[in-house]
Amino acid sequence: MIDRDGLATFLRRRRESLQPEDVGLSRGQRRRTSGLRREEVAALCHMSTDYYARLERGTGPHPSEQMIASIAQGLHLTLGERDHVFRLAGHNPPPRGAASDHVSPGLLRILDRLDDTPAEIVTELGETLRQTRMGVALLGDASERTGPSRSLGYRWFTERALREAYPPEEELVLSRLYASGLREIVTMRGPDSRAARLAALLAERDEHFRTLWDDHEAGLRPPEIKRFLHPEVGALELACQTLLDPDQSHRLLVYTAIPGSESAEKLQLLGVIGAQSLSS
Repeated sequence: MIDRDGLATFLRRRRESLQPEDVGLSRGQRRRTSGLRREEVAALCHMSTDYYARLERGTGPHPSEQMIASIAQGLHLTLGERDHVFRLAGHNPPPRGAASDHVSPGLLRILDRLDDTPAEIVTELGETLRQTRMGVALLGDASERTGPSRSLGYRWFTERALREAYPPEEELVLSRLYASGLREIVTMRGPDSRAARLAALLAERDEHFRTLWDDHEAGLRPPEIKRFLHPEVGALELACQTLLDPDQSHRLLVYTAIPGSESAEKLQLLGVIGAQSLSS
């Protein structure tokens, strides 16, 4: 059963405790509010200001699990706080660990400060949970992907166009990498895991994956340089730095180019193109 008063108080106190800088927003010169404004939180949570305000007043509808998950992420809640707000709303908290899509506040704070850099937060199955605007410009909008296609490894084997952007020798290296990486996750998570279901689906749909899966390779590591063929700026060679959240098995991936290189110049151009696309 929902605890409307408890939920309203918790949301209000949490909103008032956050500052714009905590969630990647600009403070501005005329701010008098202590903490975040309701409209700011509503935007972070991808809902209307009226809906969020009614929750804070204790007069709103019973929020769905999806809505509470969005609020927990928008307010940068810890896992403990996330579980608490789910219970206040009358829902069982989602599972923790590798199956969770809830990004830790620490990773979010870092991502919020990388606005001019391609970066993304991904699950162990290669599902993008959050992106910077430059991440969207480089890799496409992850919010448009649904179902198994959220996983990069799944798309690699089922979408031919994705592989055709790479030379044949690199295509084979990456195919082996994705197959061996998925095998390691299946071994770690077990036969009833999401990883195992994804592997079974791929084995059903792609002969090349089945061949690589039967090789039982493990321990392969990604190349130091990632090569992209972007439709607007062309070939890019980028290094990828990784920060791991061991509690959630999420990774923050940050893509950088050597200063002064052709790829660095193309990244700057991509930043301009991305900004123009957002404004239009």
